[in-house]
Amino acid sequence: MASMADTGWEAMEAKPKGSASLAAVISAFVPTWATGLVFVAIFILIRHRYPNIYAPRTFMGTIPQRDRTPSASASQAYFDWVHTMSKLSDKFLLYHHSLDTYLYMRFLRTIIFICIVGCCLTWPVLMPVNAAGGGTSTQIDKIGIGNVSKKSYLYAHAVMAWVFLGFVMFTIARERIWLIGLRQAWTLSTSDAKRLSSRTVLYLSAPRDALEESNMHRLFGDGAVRIWPVTQAEALETLVSERSSLVGKLEGAEMALIRKANKKGASKNVRSQVGDEPTYDSLPDAVKKSIRPMHRLKFSPASEKVDSIEWLREQIKDKEGQIEEMRASYKIENPHGAAAVFVEFRTHADAQRASQQVASSNLLALTPRYAGVLPKDVIWDNLTIPPARRISQEGIAHAIVIASIVFWSIPSGFVGLVSNISYLAENFEWLSFLKNLPEPLIGLLSGLLPPLLTSLLSKYVPNLYRYIFKSFGAPTTVANEIKVQKWFQVYQVTQVFLVTAVFSGAATVASQLIEGIQDPASIPALLARQLPKSSNYYLTYFIIQGTTSATDNLLNYSDLLQYLFFDYFFDKTPRQKFTRYTSMKGITWGKVFPKFANFAIIAIAYSCIAPLVLGFAGIGLGLYYFSYRYNLLYVIQPKIDTKGQAYTLALQHLLTGVYIAELALIGIFGLSKATGPSIMLAVLFIVTILYNVLMNKYLSPLEKFLPSDLASASEEGDESTPLLSGAEEGRSQMSSHIQRLGQRAHVPSHVSQHVVDPTARFFEPHVFATYESMKTWVHSGDHYDIEEDEVPEYKEEQLKKAYLNPALTSPTPLIWLARDGMGASKSEVQENGERGLKASDEGAWIDEKGRVKWSVQEIGKVPVWKQGVKY
Repeated sequence: MASMADTGWEAMEAKPKGSASLAAVISAFVPTWATGLVFVAIFILIRHRYPNIYAPRTFMGTIPQRDRTPSASASQAYFDWVHTMSKLSDKFLLYHHSLDTYLYMRFLRTIIFICIVGCCLTWPVLMPVNAAGGGTSTQIDKIGIGNVSKKSYLYAHAVMAWVFLGFVMFTIARERIWLIGLRQAWTLSTSDAKRLSSRTVLYLSAPRDALEESNMHRLFGDGAVRIWPVTQAEALETLVSERSSLVGKLEGAEMALIRKANKKGASKNVRSQVGDEPTYDSLPDAVKKSIRPMHRLKFSPASEKVDSIEWLREQIKDKEGQIEEMRASYKIENPHGAAAVFVEFRTHADAQRASQQVASSNLLALTPRYAGVLPKDVIWDNLTIPPARRISQEGIAHAIVIASIVFWSIPSGFVGLVSNISYLAENFEWLSFLKNLPEPLIGLLSGLLPPLLTSLLSKYVPNLYRYIFKSFGAPTTVANEIKVQKWFQVYQVTQVFLVTAVFSGAATVASQLIEGIQDPASIPALLARQLPKSSNYYLTYFIIQGTTSATDNLLNYSDLLQYLFFDYFFDKTPRQKFTRYTSMKGITWGKVFPKFANFAIIAIAYSCIAPLVLGFAGIGLGLYYFSYRYNLLYVIQPKIDTKGQAYTLALQHLLTGVYIAELALIGIFGLSKATGPSIMLAVLFIVTILYNVLMNKYLSPLEKFLPSDLASASEEGDESTPLLSGAEEGRSQMSSHIQRLGQRAHVPSHVSQHVVDPTARFFEPHVFATYESMKTWVHSGDHYDIEEDEVPEYKEEQLKKAYLNPALTSPTPLIWLARDGMGASKSEVQENGERGLKASDEGAWIDEKGRVKWSVQEIGKVPVWKQGVKY
């Protein structure tokens, strides 16, 4: 049996049938790169024509002047962005975007770095070992572990697993420690610490006592200064929503009237009656009546028609009356736990302490709690859910998500089967017709089609999960997005990776097991040899993702076509035009972090099985990094800021790739009966588990909460003193062991600056990622200009409304019309005012072709624009 184990793979000497790995890669490479180049060319040509789609962050009035991306002169319109991107560092995003935006780009850089280091470590060692392994694999498969038939060669894979996977674990730990320091420095040493949201904590499942101000100090401590009780207001929210809808309909009806009036005024019949310069007031009453929009109150044709504008005005006033009556009668009753309360504390440190302590001895009361919640992130409908129902709904949501992942195994498995179409054609008679297809077409079907299907299957999953968690009780958009990230990562690993990989290899195995049935001893060797072939699928997957998807992300043709379509056919009022033009593209962290974490997980998992995957993953991620860097600098305005939670979660998810790599190698070594390598990997697996447990035990509290001692010190400290005194800075530098070694070795200064110092910063995060060091790093950036006056002096009225349900405070929207040459808009504005409705025709007009225009360059003149309060 020992000799059989040594030569088991050699028993399969025949060349594998239908191996199209190289053809599949080439077939995917050529069309995707051609498509990518076309997308980039189109982007360069049309970019300057649609600045609101491709460069809104350079000029859009909704972006503060200090946060806009610098833009070169118009003479460089085609390529000015290249110059800007080369000059601006990613740190610009930290100061002028958000913490999450900077961390997302850092995450892409980190996993690209892991792939590059992985290539440098594994390619020189494992590729030659695999190629000389004695197997019969061909083409790309020859440099994979499936080509190794000599057990002694597997020691190389075991050693490289310790080296590379150990490096990955160190990098993850290093980044988590670095992030803790950055989060503390950013939150405590910038203006964020002084904003209202940083001093406010949201408590769910609030009992009746917690909603009374007289109990504020008893339940929340002496640091509490204000509360905002939240109880059920569904009926009021419905009325407010209906009122806003009616305002939109009234604006549409009035704009239809204005357009008709101007069209009539231009007609010869009207000009012959009222002169060459007609006005709306000079139109005959019969003409005015004929152009007013009418509609039936009921669907029956026999029902009476009414004047749409007058009827809508009456409906709005009626809704106003109902809303004010309901607001006046709104009072806090006993909600039986189906309530919530926002509590403002005197300082940031008080809020941090309160969020970490148990506020009530009652089971489930005042929990869960969330610190640093922005008013715009609150999902008001989900704050007033009873605690028992909240728990059951959360369980149901998770059950639905898990069921969806299981269901998705069917189409994902089919994709894996398609990737081995040549093997299926050889071994299944009903698919034998595929053998007659041209080789390039087989390559396209097996190389290009499966990754495209995988991308299509994954595209709408985050939206589905986001809807599920929001519908089943997520209290804030941030909490919702974190749940989406966790479960979409599960989907990515199971469906995009494991299920597809297993089925991709299983198709090969199933077809050849029939041939090897007479020699059962060859089956383990066959499994060990064929399963790694699924790596070929991911080579094409990374090619397609890195070219077509990344360039599609740059061209963003779907948003452009959508904007043009709706702007031309559907948006007929100034408000619709304004909203469409200023609605900047967002980014959902729950979607992008898992997608690219899975890129890295796949690359790590295959690092010692098929090292070539690392290179393809690095190239694909590099192209994505470029496209996202452009979009974040020029296009995207994030709607959600998790304050680093998403990055922490993504780093933890990378360990999935380490576990899969170790288990896969243990399985392959076991099938090959390689005892020594198997023991080495088993020990590494145990070490990884211990590492994971200890890292979470000691780092998770610091990742979740800000230390109270730092928060208190930052509030009591003298901001006029230097960030680091000379002595402190000297001790920090001298505590670096690597730098001390460089000094003792008399390393030249330029070498020390470019080699020793970066190495020390990477390998000694306990020195260079402390709060003091990161505080210095934050304040020393080229684009750092965060001033103290950025923190607004809140007015008492703003504080009272800050965390009240908008249904309790929102006024009736102003009716915004476009000014016209005949004066119809002025007449309508006046009539609305007489009926108690605020209206304006400032900042918008109708041009000579009857199209609605508004003050794009002077957003301050737009009556519906209001500067938001930085809570």
